[in-house]
Amino acid sequence: MTRIIHPIAGALALLTIVTFWLSTALSELFASQATVVTVKTLIPWGFFLLIPALVAAGGSGFSLAKPMRGPLISDKKKRMPIIAANGLLILIPAALYLSFKAQAGVFDTGFYIVQAIELMIGAVNIVLLGLNMRDGMRLSAGRRPAPQRC
Repeated sequence: MTRIIHPIAGALALLTIVTFWLSTALSELFASQATVVTVKTLIPWGFFLLIPALVAAGGSGFSLAKPMRGPLISDKKKRMPIIAANGLLILIPAALYLSFKAQAGVFDTGFYIVQAIELMIGAVNIVLLGLNMRDGMRLSAGRRPAPQRC
């Protein structure tokens, strides 16, 4: 069951973060202020999907990795604390701050500085999660039987 949960939860978490990032970037660049307010208001509600997906992916990943060794497992384990720290210490507080500021209609220098930081750190997390997904696919490819030729 863990082998089913892990890739689904990981893909859902990555897709959610990419959706947050793209929604933010596109609304800031091309949409009205009302759309920015809507996006910034909805993102914290997305945490109700994102956080359980990340917890399921992380827990199932550690469970799957227990008996395994090697550079791919080591690389994934090294990236996870960075991903978690970025999320817990920067991205979630930034999203909440930006949501409150947007709902109050305050688009000042502080808003845009935090927005820029959120987009940069979000991009870092997308890359790191993408690398973990790539390595996970490489690991699982080694355990699947080769396709049979007719």
